[in-house]
Amino acid sequence: MSHIKEYINRLSRFYERYTEYVRRNPAATAQLESTVRTLSYLIAGRFAESHEISELVYSASNLLVLFNDSILRKGLRCALPESLSQQRLLTWLSVLEYVEVFLEIGACRLWGDVGRWMVIGLIQIFKAIFRIVLLLWYKSGIQTSPPIIPLDRGANFSGEDDGNVEQQDDTCFVGQRSGRVVRPLGSASSLQTRLWGAPSQRKRRSSLKEEKLHSKPTQLGLQETIAESVYIGRPLVHLFCLGLCGKQSWKPWLVSGVLELSSFAVLSDKKFQNRWERAEMRRRTFLLLYYLLRSPFYDTYSEEKILFLLRLLADHVPGIGLIARPLMDYLPSWQKIYFYNWG
Repeated sequence: MSHIKEYINRLSRFYERYTEYVRRNPAATAQLESTVRTLSYLIAGRFAESHEISELVYSASNLLVLFNDSILRKGLRCALPESLSQQRLLTWLSVLEYVEVFLEIGACRLWGDVGRWMVIGLIQIFKAIFRIVLLLWYKSGIQTSPPIIPLDRGANFSGEDDGNVEQQDDTCFVGQRSGRVVRPLGSASSLQTRLWGAPSQRKRRSSLKEEKLHSKPTQLGLQETIAESVYIGRPLVHLFCLGLCGKQSWKPWLVSGVLELSSFAVLSDKKFQNRWERAEMRRRTFLLLYYLLRSPFYDTYSEEKILFLLRLLADHVPGIGLIARPLMDYLPSWQKIYFYNWG
């Protein structure tokens, strides 16, 4: 019993040290996260079962970002939602999105195609339930992916001296003809902590930081709420049609496309107030292009043309082959993973 207590105490001390390190070194933490993510790219295709290990490392890097962001948000005193239950929902939804591809690959490896589709169905059901609760109960507006947007370490942690420097901005001289802002020598900070941007730029950056950390979602009307509910339920409808009509049928592809376009047409008319909401709408616009890579359209029309274009670029444009040829090899594997192109 004493060994267990000692082990728990060691873990708690390690957690406290790690938390303090993350709060004091957000830039170094970001480098650690990017290193883990880069490692997942280097592992892929190197040995047998490398795809599963690569996806595991990639999922771990995303979970590490989520964990470190939660530590940094506590340091900034900016919890995401006011409700603890809503925060837990967002966290679990983010975890599901980060590990869904690995779970799909692992289920296929362990239990075959039947187990794979069972895991896909369960994940989509849980995601739809979580998102509907967030939309209808907590009035969280349009649902982003990922649900908890990672912190911008450069914008949110540009230095502890920003608050002190902003107090000195009022002493700056503004030229009458040029309008240029000039900082007096007496108000300049040390070389190590000096920010070389103009004071107005620092104020703008600070206002953007406040907008990101404290902005509330744009409230949706009845029509927009129905459109967002349709968008949330689209994966389940697609899976149902897929099980009913088969993988080679056009009906799941068409039904899913009609639902997504209908939802997008309604929501695109809404004037969203926050940058992250407008970014989500741009992301959804880009994802409409995925229908060119989704079966059966990809198998019938896109595959031959895309591979021909990549082969043409690789053979005739210098340097493009370094990207185009691995992409040609990877595209068939990517297209077979459900959560890559349909999730």
